[in-house]
Amino acid sequence: MSIMSVELVSCTVKSPVALQIGDAVSDSSRPGVYITDVTLAEPVNIQEISFKNYYTAYLTVRAQRRDEGAAKWVTCLRNHCLMANPHAEAGSHDYFSIYRQQMLTEPDNVTTVRLILRQPSSEWLHFSIEEINIYPYMKEDSKRDVSAWLSTLTPVEAPLDLNGLPDPQTVSSSIQQMWALTEIMQASQTAASIGRFDVEGSYDVKLLSYT
Repeated sequence: MSIMSVELVSCTVKSPVALQIGDAVSDSSRPGVYITDVTLAEPVNIQEISFKNYYTAYLTVRAQRRDEGAAKWVTCLRNHCLMANPHAEAGSHDYFSIYRQQMLTEPDNVTTVRLILRQPSSEWLHFSIEEINIYPYMKEDSKRDVSAWLSTLTPVEAPLDLNGLPDPQTVSSSIQQMWALTEIMQASQTAASIGRFDVEGSYDVKLLSYT
């Protein structure tokens, strides 16, 4: 299933909140952690979270789920590495996708996604993630896509039963025809062997007939 064909989840990305590391009154201090909350318009089962990185080294994803009317926070992803080396450029501007299969718990009935960004390096004064998109989990569409793919493996003209197997009567008829053909071939070989007049490379004149 192509995720790009699925409609995006309607959501609101709130302004990031900085958590200060070090002495707040020092000019050299800088935020080492940012928290960005994404509020969903309605509870959603999440399939994918995609975004573009901007100098964020590690990402933690938490989700607020609606379970039996109560809101509960769960950790879906912990300290996921976006930059192999926080002090180097590699990965600092890459696009990333986090899929539900990677998450520690199923992101179902989610009302809020909390993105916790960390950058321990002092090389970068600012860091964030951009172009945040959330895609819903489409279980029924996945089943239909698999069924459509399986149908291409079966010839359309072949009669099928409910289990997707060839019609037993057609198979039985084909086997009978093959058996009859085998019997005819064996009989022909026997007749040809009996009708030979040569014995060890020579002919017996008593068996020859003249016209």
